[in-house]
Amino acid sequence: MEFCRFFILSITLLLLSSSAFAKTVSPPAPTPTPTPAPAPAPDYVNLTQLLTVAGPFHTFLSYLESTKVLDTFQNQANNTEEGITIFVPKDSSFSALKKPSLSKLTQDQLKQVILFHALPHFYALADFKNFSQSSSTATFAGGDYTLNFTDDSGTVHINSGWARTKVTSAVHATDPVAIYEVDKVLLPEAIFGTDIPPTPAPAPAPDVAPAADSPSEHSADSKASSPSSSQPDGSSASKIINYGGNLVLATFGAVMLLL
Repeated sequence: MEFCRFFILSITLLLLSSSAFAKTVSPPAPTPTPTPAPAPAPDYVNLTQLLTVAGPFHTFLSYLESTKVLDTFQNQANNTEEGITIFVPKDSSFSALKKPSLSKLTQDQLKQVILFHALPHFYALADFKNFSQSSSTATFAGGDYTLNFTDDSGTVHINSGWARTKVTSAVHATDPVAIYEVDKVLLPEAIFGTDIPPTPAPAPAPDVAPAADSPSEHSADSKASSPSSSQPDGSSASKIINYGGNLVLATFGAVMLLL
């Protein structure tokens, strides 16, 4: 009986010690992986500030504000992953518009013209090498409001149907916003039709008048054609006189010998 109790007690102690040892040699808990810090938010792009500081774009900026297109472009620049590309004419480009005139457009048409000056994606200048003249690129105006681009040795040319222009400088070209200066207002065929006025021929080069004769040349020609040039040479006259004098002396000598 005592042996059974001793045996049971021994087994119990052995089981307890095995359980304690198992707890001490259990593998350590995995270390939690730290959560990476979120990427910093991109800087807010203020299109009004860029266009005000960059150059003489006051007319285009006023159209952006009056048509409320500025809000559309601003949202695309800061709240989308696509970004935006804007083509901005200088103030002088708007002043040069005589026919057609933007003043005769309705508010909706004017809004479409301003939307026509932007692409709903960020494009660096090098990206336009992949554009083809035969393919049209959609603008913010949508529908038939498309542009054609060609790259000529690094110069980007734009064809809007009514206007053919080129990018003259990069105002801002940091993803997600690209702003490029152009030297003409982009006029869409969807509004102005296909009756495009011919490009004026270049002015003819002025005729170059022949060079006037110099005074020295004129005086030399006058001397050559003057009556004095036709007079006999003085040396010839003196020879005739000498010959006559010798003849007189010879005759006089012959007479003296006869005497």
